[in-house]
Amino acid sequence: MENVSGDNAWMLVATAMAMLMTWGLALFYGGLVRQRNALSTMMYVFVAMVVVSLQWTLVGYSLAFGDSFGGLIGNSHYAFLRDVGFLPRDDQNISQLGFMCFQMMFAIITPALVAGAIAERMKLSAFALFAALWSTIVYAPLAHWVWNPEGWLAKLGALDYAGGTVVHISAGFSALVAAWVVGPRLKSADRSAHDLRLAFIGAGLLLVGWVGFNAGSALKADDLAILASVNTYLAAMAAAGAWMIIDRIESGKVTVLGALSGMVAGLVAITPAAGYVQPVAAILIGLTAGWIVCLGIRFTRWLDLDDTLDVFGLHGVAGVVGVLLTGVFATTAMNSNAGVRDGLAYGEHGIGLLLSQSVAVIVSAAWSVGWTYLILRFVKIATGLRVEDEDESRGLDDAIRGEQATSLL
Repeated sequence: MENVSGDNAWMLVATAMAMLMTWGLALFYGGLVRQRNALSTMMYVFVAMVVVSLQWTLVGYSLAFGDSFGGLIGNSHYAFLRDVGFLPRDDQNISQLGFMCFQMMFAIITPALVAGAIAERMKLSAFALFAALWSTIVYAPLAHWVWNPEGWLAKLGALDYAGGTVVHISAGFSALVAAWVVGPRLKSADRSAHDLRLAFIGAGLLLVGWVGFNAGSALKADDLAILASVNTYLAAMAAAGAWMIIDRIESGKVTVLGALSGMVAGLVAITPAAGYVQPVAAILIGLTAGWIVCLGIRFTRWLDLDDTLDVFGLHGVAGVVGVLLTGVFATTAMNSNAGVRDGLAYGEHGIGLLLSQSVAVIVSAAWSVGWTYLILRFVKIATGLRVEDEDESRGLDDAIRGEQATSLL
């Protein structure tokens, strides 16, 4: 094998960048809620990091990437990181320990995304238990199906470069269920973001970290990492531009919140396609996500579900767009690795890939919806889901944390 040191060095950088995403998410979410709940909202994200880091080390990695039981789940061989060491993983140059740590960042941020749907009202202890169970029951099997070579969706030919199904569809559809089961926030005249400057900083960290998230999924310092990096950035800018135009048409103003939301939608949509499509296709994916996600957010509000930070629209809907458009624009001209096929845009034979992508969308959404509902029902019995009405009205930071957020700028 060649360039072992170079590939391992790149994966260390990519892992650090992906870790930065979780901190960026905490700032993004913290800036978008009311000031009295800002610290508590950030704590959901931090608790996800604490809980899932331990869960992934003890059992999660083994369930996702251990030897397969019928393509459904990994065995216990790697539990407690047994035999996960410095030797290269399979045919890659990078060490298995490095791969485990990189994948841990994916496992952490996925339940952290769900926190945006139940912010300002869910108990922190309830969320901690939810994150542990959800990561084991929902996330690990999905990761096995899609990213383990023996997983049944991988064998079906479904493509997901960096988490359209495993991360974003699972988190987005789970968020929709969580918003419904936990219930809406208490009525309030003002639910506006308390500090868009903080959200702006968080979104910037997400953008930088997302490059490591997607480009690192090449698992090498090679041309695919460069392609994924370029596609990630272009799709984000295209979606942000689309959303700003929609803002201007609808309200006559271009808003910071709209621009940032569009950028995130583009980042989500390009994630499954980043290493499979041409840069021009990445722009088309971003433009498409920009306006379709707007419709998804309106759908959630039409259902009268209090998805606090529009997680379903920004991640669930954008994830579906990205996974399906991967089935349209993926091409072996950009990625000739085994299992990659040309999408529908390159001929009628691409219908097979689009069908595989459609199955992946349906399965990942249904799996996430069903198990999220059952897990939340269990958590409700075990710990209760919501804080007391008095604490919610007062604000979680003061009532429960005993702390207050102040402007950081």
